[in-house]
Amino acid sequence: MKLTAKKALVTGASGGIGQAIVAKLQEQGAVVCATDITLNDSPADFNIEGDLTDDSFCDSLVSQASKKMGGLDILVNNAGLMRRGIITDASDEDFALSMAVNVEAPFRLCRAAIPVMEKAGGGAIVNTSSCWGIHPGPGHPIYIMTKAAIASLTQCLGRDHAHQNIRVNAVCPNEVDTPMLRTGFEIRGLDAESGIEELNKSVPLGRIASADDIADVVLFLASDDSRYMCGSLVEVSGGKAVA
Repeated sequence: MKLTAKKALVTGASGGIGQAIVAKLQEQGAVVCATDITLNDSPADFNIEGDLTDDSFCDSLVSQASKKMGGLDILVNNAGLMRRGIITDASDEDFALSMAVNVEAPFRLCRAAIPVMEKAGGGAIVNTSSCWGIHPGPGHPIYIMTKAAIASLTQCLGRDHAHQNIRVNAVCPNEVDTPMLRTGFEIRGLDAESGIEELNKSVPLGRIASADDIADVVLFLASDDSRYMCGSLVEVSGGKAVA
């Protein structure tokens, strides 16, 4: 098992991708601490409920998780949200919440995790950016700018902390069949199944990603299989270009 006895902290663990990441880490032998606002029936080894928009919670989370697990080898900054619409439809609350969850929380968690990992001799951080953070598409400017920030942060940290044997990389999905995507259709008064069928037609591989498709890449980046990757932005798009 690739990750036997490795200690991993996963944010956004209640979402579709988060649940898949937790399951796959455990399948590979890792000890997992999951965190989200609510963690109903979470199968993780340890669970810490809390709000990533709370600075004090973010700043203490790595320490809490490390104490529960007896260390920290892997940090997966998976939590994220999307506020849709063009900039003239965006509210101050849309901006503040998106920045807090998508950018500030990963910043704080990386800042706290790196000294812990350095002391232990190294580690792996996997951030979640987006294809849209690398190739901005139309609309959704708040989401796009937050994911672009994570892409740049990943590249910077990957270079800055490689000498400490801390590898920082990012997975960059395109559309993924998750409750968040389906809710987006419903908010707009559309049928989720029909919307996903139409999206499937736009992907060269014939379907949008599943949560497992993304989780497998996260697992790869967290493991020694990606031992020479550092500061990489891995696009998982099924061949679909951002348009």
